Amino acid sequence: MLLDTNALLMPAQFGVDLYDELLALFGDFEPIALEEVVGELSGLARGRGRDAAAARVGLALVRRSTVVPSGSTAEGVDNRVIEYARQEGCTVVTNDRELRNALLREGVDVVSMRRQKTLELLRG
Repeated sequence: MLLDTNALLMPAQFGVDLYDELLALFGDFEPIALEEVVGELSGLARGRGRDAAAARVGLALVRRSTVVPSGSTAEGVDNRVIEYARQEGCTVVTNDRELRNALLREGVDVVSMRRQKTLELLRG
């Protein structure tokens, strides 16, 4: 289960318990975050305001995940997420509409927010 930056912001932004929701959908799962996602969160966390606070919560959640290098030279974090998910065959958790649509076009399953309350699985 690959977590992107927006997924790790969801708990603070929407009050969703990300891990409990994923357990309800899949049972046991292994959360994975790319090093680039952690870097993106770290950059956001240095700021001020809601997004920075949400990023700090996201960084705390990353500690429960396996952090791996993407192994990709693709431009941008989203493209690296897409490439990693395609190569490894993993489902991606994101609330980023553009990333979600790109993943679905690539045949990658996506977990996304539904009505800002629960998570739903979309088959790619």
